[in-house]
Amino acid sequence: MDRSARAFWLRSPGRGEIRDVRLPEPGEGEVMVRALWSGVSRGTETLVFRGGVPRSQHQVMRAPFQEGDFPGPVKYGYLSVGVVEEGPAELAGRTVFCLYPHQSRYVVPASSVTPVPVGVPAGRAVLAGTVETAVNALWDATPLIGDRIAVVGGGMVGCSVAALLARFPGVRLQLVDSDPARAGIAAALGADFASPGDALGDCDLVVHASATEPGLARALELLRPEGTVVDLSWYGDRHVMLPLGEAFHSRRLSIRSSQVGTVSPARAGRTYADRLALALDLLADPALDALITGESGFEELPEVMPRLASGELPALCHCIRYSD
Repeated sequence: MDRSARAFWLRSPGRGEIRDVRLPEPGEGEVMVRALWSGVSRGTETLVFRGGVPRSQHQVMRAPFQEGDFPGPVKYGYLSVGVVEEGPAELAGRTVFCLYPHQSRYVVPASSVTPVPVGVPAGRAVLAGTVETAVNALWDATPLIGDRIAVVGGGMVGCSVAALLARFPGVRLQLVDSDPARAGIAAALGADFASPGDALGDCDLVVHASATEPGLARALELLRPEGTVVDLSWYGDRHVMLPLGEAFHSRRLSIRSSQVGTVSPARAGRTYADRLALALDLLADPALDALITGESGFEELPEVMPRLASGELPALCHCIRYSD
């Protein structure tokens, strides 16, 4: 069995490279996975790529199978789908999802992979980590039937949240983004679209995922009295200023954070495995293909990541394709 692999490393902020890896033989309770696809989580991974993780968050931001340390050299990523080449009989030959960086083959504990359900294409399954973030966000947000809801920020996370909210009965749902190209994606997901200036107010709930100061300020403006903003954005080393004077107190508005690193306290009886399995089941919906906006070969990653980080290559989820 081939024990060689290739891995993408951030050598230093803004500079990536492919390195050769020699894999160990899988031990008892381990699997060797041959990658088929991985996904670039554009918000977090491009922040890591430019060296924007604050020192205070170096430990909090570690990915499950990260090697190295911020700001670099570091091997980072967490959206990998592949085929089990070696391992327990019940997993051998199965397509699985794993929170692993961009690497052509890898050995991990069998407990770290989740089988992809029949009916979910491997390419779409790379969205599992982001849909899992959306699941946790909605556990935190507790939307109700008939709510008036806006999702501010039409990136990968915001669109995943909108896709799940579109299944709630009776909601008034708008995806709010400054890029008019997001209108087609919103329609594919079953949500209405609005620019920030045209968004409907009087919202019971606003989910903010734009990672911008103006986006968070607009999210507060869209709330009804005593409404809530659930903020999913990761700002890295940037400081954010908000208009907490004006009507913030008189209207009794709330801002709360949601972060996928902890299972929502509202679902304290669920495990990380439960949450990820649910996300993979939800990916049976082909509408979520709208979130995959491009693909590149694995060996192209050192050239692709700077373009994604700069915005030269626009993307929601950019998929990385592997071949032997």
